[in-house]
Amino acid sequence: MKKNRAIRWTLGMTVLIILTAVFFLLEIAGGTADLSLGEVLRALTDDEATAAHIIVMNIRLPRAIAAALLGGALAVSGFLLQTFFNNPIAGPYVLGISSGAKLTVALAMMFTMRQHILLRSGELVGAAFAGSLLSMGLILLLSGRVKNMSQLIIAGVMIGYICSAATELAVTFADDANIVNLHNWSMGSFSGISMDKIPVIAVTIALAVTAAFLLSKPMGAYQLGESYAMNLGVDIKLLKLAIIILSSILSACVTAFAGPVSFVGVAVPHLVKSIFGTAKPLIVIPASFVGGAAFCLACDLIARTLFAPVELSISTITAVFGAPIVVAAMLSRHTKKRGA
Repeated sequence: MKKNRAIRWTLGMTVLIILTAVFFLLEIAGGTADLSLGEVLRALTDDEATAAHIIVMNIRLPRAIAAALLGGALAVSGFLLQTFFNNPIAGPYVLGISSGAKLTVALAMMFTMRQHILLRSGELVGAAFAGSLLSMGLILLLSGRVKNMSQLIIAGVMIGYICSAATELAVTFADDANIVNLHNWSMGSFSGISMDKIPVIAVTIALAVTAAFLLSKPMGAYQLGESYAMNLGVDIKLLKLAIIILSSILSACVTAFAGPVSFVGVAVPHLVKSIFGTAKPLIVIPASFVGGAAFCLACDLIARTLFAPVELSISTITAVFGAPIVVAAMLSRHTKKRGA
């Protein structure tokens, strides 16, 4: 039995890594100007300022890296929230956490643009983190009063709608020169992310995901019940605080650079748990990160090429593929409850 599980986990992770690599290459090669694999490799290794080199190094490569990193971050953030609330449809977008980050980033961008100041990457993440914590605080406040998890999810959705409405109102009254940039960002997109922002994204996500992975053992105990975890010596309050902070950092980083991206944080962890046949954090966290990267790379490729040269928002594509998975997760949970 253990051998079969190990084979399943190894095979599953191998497939996810291969899919991520394939979609990464397609993301760089595909687009309005199609490039062959040879042209892509030459652009990556040659410093000559050819058209292919400029397209790959200045536009497509940073976008592909950002899609992979931010997609993985969203998936891990979703898994952390699902573990915290013990609900398979909890996620940064569903609970309104992404919308809270979106609101604070939009307000910060509007204020600084009027002062002719350009926000640095770290400042964008900080503004988004403040919004994420604010939304999470409201959710936790409601969780103390609402015992029914479905009602809590509905409350999170309502918080998301309120924050989105406030963001749209702010964008409407932004300066004409800034409306286009704010509107495109508020719809969700990996475009416009330059290579100089990648180090901030990579370091932030690497630290948060590593910290989450190091918490795999206490999270595994927490999944079996708070009493069980406490008997094993787990500090429940500290663990919950860590989960809140890490999930907020990850979702904030995504929102700061790409805007709100829907359903990835719910759909990918559910798929990963189904494929691997386990909810163990030690397995699901790295698998969710790789799965989220593959999912967002594929969705971004579709968003760029389906109606080229017109580009769709990333949330449009992730919703098309992610929403059915969320519905399936809800139906599966309902079926299990009835069976019990």
